[in-house]
Amino acid sequence: MTIPEERLAQIAGRFSELEARLASGTLEGEAFVAASRDYAELEPVARIAGQIRAMRAELAELKTLGDSDPEMKALAEEEMGRLRTELPEAERQLALSMLPRDAADARPAMLEIRAGTGGDEAALFAADLFRMYERYAAERGWRVETISVNASDIGGFKEVVANVSGTGVFAKLKFESGVHRVQRVPVTESGGRIHTSAATVAVLPEPTEVDVQIDDKDLKIDIYRASGAGGQHVNTTDSAVRITHLPSGLVVIQQDERSQHKNRAKAMQVLRARLYEKMREEAHGAEAEARKAMVGSGDRSERIRTYNFPQGRVTDHRINLTLHKLPEVLAGPGLGELIDALITEDEAKRLAALGN
Repeated sequence: MTIPEERLAQIAGRFSELEARLASGTLEGEAFVAASRDYAELEPVARIAGQIRAMRAELAELKTLGDSDPEMKALAEEEMGRLRTELPEAERQLALSMLPRDAADARPAMLEIRAGTGGDEAALFAADLFRMYERYAAERGWRVETISVNASDIGGFKEVVANVSGTGVFAKLKFESGVHRVQRVPVTESGGRIHTSAATVAVLPEPTEVDVQIDDKDLKIDIYRASGAGGQHVNTTDSAVRITHLPSGLVVIQQDERSQHKNRAKAMQVLRARLYEKMREEAHGAEAEARKAMVGSGDRSERIRTYNFPQGRVTDHRINLTLHKLPEVLAGPGLGELIDALITEDEAKRLAALGN
């Protein structure tokens, strides 16, 4: 993708203007904060744009030199060959940096994993997925805080919800939403037959209270006694909380903590994330068809990946990528390879769409 010279000049002009405004000392308060944010976002773009302009200018000089000085022609052509190799990659990097960004990419994320078809085996697989994301997060220096767990009788998770915080969490995890399928011989299977079961993953960007304002009158809050295998600390006090958001019909239940106050706070955290995702989906409704043409629509009913234990492979169906390294994927590093491939594919398709 060749970036027009006019566009490069626009970027340089805008960056110079921001530099001058910040250096003038006349900006204060919110105006200064906004200009500083714009400067920080534009600085890497302007740097690449400057490199491209310098490379193009050098190419023109070398061509003139080679044409006018026969003795320098061979050296000039060698340098021109190097620049012609480097220039397309620089232009690609600039095009990527100018792609519209998802405002939620830098956010922490709410990770929700639910066992699907497959009974106990699906619950065990849900627990395997959660541990995989924990290891991937640890590798990247992220923090994982469990919000709620509904455990199965044999050590799996019927449902687990956690908050993942750190640098660029949602940008990395957002393509994980969907149905994950496993093919393996369950521990409960005596005949050695391979079973197929599934778990659903949802990754929601975590909003702030400013993003989602919830009116108390829109909430129906029920307090009751925690019970069943779901609570980590099932007890005899009325500490479980069920919050119903009346306008949307969303319901969140939280009973893992002994404290009613803590359960309510965690339930509100989950509710706010689900409402924020609902708002995002409605806001991007017009772009739904375009999103489906990318790596994935984020639809939680979409089968995205299969983990085949007998063959030791993982296949991501959206990009037709198969890795014969199942243990490495479940351990974290292999998952990073899958996620990076998904991001690269998404960027390639968005660049192609930009050029049409």
